[in-house]
Amino acid sequence: MPTQDSAISSLNSEQSIVVMGVAGCGKSSMGELLAQTVGWPLIEGDAHHSPLSLDKMRQGIPLNDHDREGWLNRLADILVQAPEPSVLTCSALRRSYRDRLRSRYPGLRFVFIDITREQAVARVLARPNHFFSSSLVDSQFATLEPPVGENGVLRLDGALPLEVLLSKVLGWLPMTTIEKG
Repeated sequence: MPTQDSAISSLNSEQSIVVMGVAGCGKSSMGELLAQTVGWPLIEGDAHHSPLSLDKMRQGIPLNDHDREGWLNRLADILVQAPEPSVLTCSALRRSYRDRLRSRYPGLRFVFIDITREQAVARVLARPNHFFSSSLVDSQFATLEPPVGENGVLRLDGALPLEVLLSKVLGWLPMTTIEKG
C-alpha cells in the first residue's frame, strides 16, 4: 500500500472529489481532512443551499428534486470554474444528482461514506445549532440511491475512525484513472 506522501504526490491534479452520503455521515469532517491533506480547496456544499432550502430544512421539511436542482447546478459551476481540483462535500443522494455533476465535470470521483440510519440520527442529534433537523434523516435514506457499481466511487464504512477513512481514500486515489473530458 502506498504511503500517504506517495499517494498525495501521485494524485491526478485534474480530478476533483465529492465526499458524499446522508446527513451525519461525516462528509464535512472527511472533506476538510482530505482537502487539508492533499492541499486542495474545500467546497462545503451546504454553504450553497438557497435560503429557501435552508428554511425548509430548519422547519423539518425534506428537500425534493426541484429544491436540489439549483443547488446542484451551483456546485457544478463552482467545480468547473475552480482553477484547481477541489474537494466538494455534497450529499449526492440520487444517481441523477451524481450524473448531473458528472455531466458538467467528467471524471469526477466520489467517496461514499456509508452509515446506518441509527448512526445518522445519533450524529445529527449531536450537532446543536445545525440547520438540519434529525427528523429529516429518514427522508435522506428514502432518497439515497447508493452508488453501487458506478465508476470512480469508493465506498467507506462511516463507523471507522476518520484517520482510517483518510488512509483508505489516499490509497484509492492514485489508482483511479478516469479521464477528464
